[in-house]
Amino acid sequence: METFFDQFISLADYLVYDAINISRELWYAEALHFFIANFSKIFVLLVIAIYIMNLITDYLSYERIGAYLEKNKQLGTGNILASSLGVVSPFCSCSSVPLFVSMMQGRVPLGISLSFLITSPLVNEVAIAVFWATYGWKVTFIYVASGIILGVIGGITLEKLGYEKHVADWIKDLNYKETTVQQESRTFRERLTDIHQEASTTIIKLVPYIFVGMVAGSLIHGYVPRSFFQHYMPENSLFAVPLSVIMAIPLYLDAVSVLPVIESLIGKGVPMGTAIAFMMGAIGLSLPEALLLKKVMKKKLLIAFFTTIGIGMVISGYFFNMIF
Repeated sequence: METFFDQFISLADYLVYDAINISRELWYAEALHFFIANFSKIFVLLVIAIYIMNLITDYLSYERIGAYLEKNKQLGTGNILASSLGVVSPFCSCSSVPLFVSMMQGRVPLGISLSFLITSPLVNEVAIAVFWATYGWKVTFIYVASGIILGVIGGITLEKLGYEKHVADWIKDLNYKETTVQQESRTFRERLTDIHQEASTTIIKLVPYIFVGMVAGSLIHGYVPRSFFQHYMPENSLFAVPLSVIMAIPLYLDAVSVLPVIESLIGKGVPMGTAIAFMMGAIGLSLPEALLLKKVMKKKLLIAFFTTIGIGMVISGYFFNMIF
C-alpha cells in the first residue's frame, strides 16, 4: 500500500521540481506539491470508495434501512445497528433528515433514529479510505468506532432523558406508515449500469469541493508557519479540542472537502485529536444543519442534541490526543 501511495508523491516531485522547475525553498512550491500529491491521491480513493459504496447501497437502499430499523427497535441493539448502518450509508447531514422523519413515521424509537442521524454524516466512506491510506488502520478503526459510539451513546442518552416529546408536532401527527421494500427486478448488469451513472454523478458533484478544500489545505501547508499552530493549538492545551469544535460550527463542510485541511493541520503539528474534533464539528454541528433540524425538532431537543454530540466530539478529540 505504501508503494502505491508513494507514486502520488513521486508524481508531485516530478511535476513541481522537474517539469515546472520550481525551487524547493519557495513556499508556493511546497503548497503546489501538497496540492498535486494529495488531490491525485484523494481523487483515486474517491473513485474507488464511491463505486464500492454505491454497489453496497444499491442493495442497502433508503427504504431497506428504514424497514430494517422498524423491525429492530430494541434499545441498545437497535442503536448499534442504526449507527453501523450510518457508517455504510452515503447520506450527509441534510439527506439524513428525511430518513429520520421516515423512521419516526415508522414508529422507530427516537434514540435509534438519532443514532443513525448522528453517525451517518460523521463517518464517511471517502474519509475512511483517506484515513486508512494516510494514517493506517489503527487511526481509521478508532475514527469509525468513535462515530459509532458517539451515535449509540447520544441516541440512548436522549431517549432515556425523555426527549421524544420534543420532536416537532407535525411529525407526531403523521399517520403510521410502514416502510415497504419493493421487489427488485433489475438484472445485475442493469444494476451495474445504474451504479456507474450514480457514481459518476456523485464524483462530478464532489470534485469541486475537493478542489476548494485542497486549495485551502495547500495554502495552510505552504504558507502558514508551524509556529502559528504551536502557539494557538499547542499539544498541552486543555482548551484546544473544545475550541476547535466551536470554531467549526459556523462552517458547513462535508468530510471530503474538510479532509485536505485536516491533513494540513496535522502536518503543521496540530494534534490529531484536535484536528479530528474540528472535522467532526464542521460535519456534524454546522449552522445549516441546525436550521434544517429546527424543522423536525423543538428547541429543547435541538439544544440537547447538539450539546450531547458536541461533548462526545470533545471526548473523542481528547481520546485521540491521548493515544496518538
